[in-house]
Amino acid sequence: AAARGSLGGPGTACPLPVSFGLAADWKPKAVRVGDDELSAALGRQGPATMVCEIDAKPAGNIGYLRVWTADGSAARPTLEGFVKAEKNASEVVYKETRAGALSAVEVTYTVHNELMDESKEERAFAVSTPKGTVIVHLGGLDTEEHREMLPAYELARSSLKAL
Repeated sequence: AAARGSLGGPGTACPLPVSFGLAADWKPKAVRVGDDELSAALGRQGPATMVCEIDAKPAGNIGYLRVWTADGSAARPTLEGFVKAEKNASEVVYKETRAGALSAVEVTYTVHNELMDESKEERAFAVSTPKGTVIVHLGGLDTEEHREMLPAYELARSSLKAL
């Protein structure tokens, strides 16, 4: 995917401790997670809190890149806690990788949707920064949508920079 701007730096929709390239027509918005039960259920997963949602609908897909942050942990245990908190996750595979110039941990896994009685692919990567761990997660409506959105995820991973 070609970058059409970046996300994460000053003046962007989501101030983050990292920045990365944003795919054309993907629309970011900051997320504020409240203390009420519904907000916490949707905006917290394991040790991480959602801080940004990048909508793929304007680019023709149904799904999001979501950015999550967690205080002070190393990338791998934070990512492991994030995946363990995902209901019905299976086929979990972690690997050491790079996100831009930074060391990262990436996970691929499958989530079974009981209502639809089907499983779908998901993936995420995590990096440690002096301001905490950042997780970039790609889900999608189903595996086909997930795979169609992979170029935007790969753009984020390959262009990531610490701020």
